[in-house]
Order: sequence, then structure tokens, then C-alpha cells
Amino acid sequence: MNTYKYIINGTKYEVAISDVVDNVASVTVNGEDYKVEMEPEAVPEKKKVVVKTGAQKQEAPAESAASAGPVNTNNALKAPLPGVVTEIKVAVGDEVKVGDVVLVLEAMKMANNLEAEKDGKVTAILVTQGASVMEDTPLVVIE
Repeated sequence: MNTYKYIINGTKYEVAISDVVDNVASVTVNGEDYKVEMEPEAVPEKKKVVVKTGAQKQEAPAESAASAGPVNTNNALKAPLPGVVTEIKVAVGDEVKVGDVVLVLEAMKMANNLEAEKDGKVTAILVTQGASVMEDTPLVVIE
């Protein structure tokens, strides 16, 4: 039995907690018995494990670029502002013309279509869908 003494607003209380079964406690306050139902103890919320697939996918273009040799990023379409790549509309080997949409970059809650700046062939894709990029990050190489 645990006994506690409290003074609340100038009134003295002697509280004895004798028994706790499940979430009901037998409590005696200044000689009077009470059954006190307590809220069940909060179960800590399990945190959901978030697996970012963007980081894993980013390795694939780097590996394919590495196996093909060094990539000349001078001819790359670059990010005009920081954002997230939401869609890649071309594949390596595709022929593109000036104005063709190459990928979609979301920045400031707006989808921005990034277009080919010249005619040519896509020789490398340097990002993956879901990747966060900074301004001037090379995205797609067109030669």
C-alpha cells in the first residue's frame, strides 16, 4: 500500500492506494474508499519505417554511366531550380527534338516541364524519379 499526503487549496488529503487491478485502483482518501478507473497507459505509437527508393534507384544510373565510361555533362540538360524529379519522359537511346519534354521537375508545388534545348540522342540519364536536385544539377545528357 502506498500512502501520499497532499495539500490542495489549503485542504489536507491523505491518499492510500491499496490495490490496482487492470486499470481500476482501490483508493482511500481521508478514510473513504473509492474505486478509481485510470486511463490505460498509452502504448507508444510504432513509427513507420520509410524506405526511400529514390536513393537506391539513383545508384543504377551512376553504375550504367560508369560502365559506359565518363559522361560529358557539358551537354546535359540542367535543373533550372531546386526541386524533385517527378517523371522522366525519355530513355537512353531516345531521339529528341528541341522543345520535347524530357522530364518533369516539381518545384515550389508546381510541375515544370523541362524541354530538350537541342535536337539529339539521349546518351545518359543522371537522375531517377523521386530524386531531389539542386539548381544546375545535370539531369539528362543529349548529344
